[in-house]
Amino acid sequence: MIDLLPLLDWTDFVYFATPTFLLLVVSVVSALMSKRSLAIVAGALAVVVFAFFIGGMWHSLQRPPLRTMGETRLWYSFFVIIAGLIVFVRWRYKWILSFSGLLSTVFMIINIAKPEIHSKTMMPALESPFFVPHVISYIFAYSMLAAALIMGIYIIYNRRKNSSIEIDKMIHIADNLVYTGMSFLMIGLLLGAVWAKIAWGTYWGWDPKETWAAITMLSYLLYIHHRVYCPKRFEVSFLLLIISFLFLQICWYGVNYLPSAQNSSIHMYGM
Repeated sequence: MIDLLPLLDWTDFVYFATPTFLLLVVSVVSALMSKRSLAIVAGALAVVVFAFFIGGMWHSLQRPPLRTMGETRLWYSFFVIIAGLIVFVRWRYKWILSFSGLLSTVFMIINIAKPEIHSKTMMPALESPFFVPHVISYIFAYSMLAAALIMGIYIIYNRRKNSSIEIDKMIHIADNLVYTGMSFLMIGLLLGAVWAKIAWGTYWGWDPKETWAAITMLSYLLYIHHRVYCPKRFEVSFLLLIISFLFLQICWYGVNYLPSAQNSSIHMYGM
């Protein structure tokens, strides 16, 4: 099936990013005009166009495009669109498409402006069946947790404007997004642990990336427990949500700039 895909690289990305952006605009405008079906169709088509480029790039590289920071940004742009669609389809919040579309567009622009050089080669340890599900689980989790943060910001901004029933509903959505994101974080962590055992002989090595993954996981668990035991204090929960998301950013790409990770971390993008 993959042989039917064209050979694509970063020079072709703008030709896919542009129609993706236009479809996202159509989706957002349609949602705001209460044309729900058209908004869903346009958003779904944006996902298809984006997926076609990822498939073509995968075919061209002869490896999963998941090794460099630019390639993970590519998947993040892709999954953010999906996360926005899920919230819109499930809970009918029109504004979420605007935020998810904007976030996806920002990452697309970054990749157009600063495409990263990539090669077909990968270190032997990455040539594992665990590589693709491990990384995709994490990137999908990142997109769902970004949607949770956006929902939290929306809740705080509109706390005095909406009824308590509406606020409770939005908090419920934020919680569900965190639960989903945490589930995929855990899946990614467990897959990584099994993969590490096979490749390096140990489930956990306290690599800087692994350390911050654990910190991020514990921080979101703290948010979940605070929501359970202090359900009326969402302002504090929201602060935990912000802190957790900042930890997530360090886990994703911030570790690349830590002295402890330089020339030592097996998780450095592009190694």
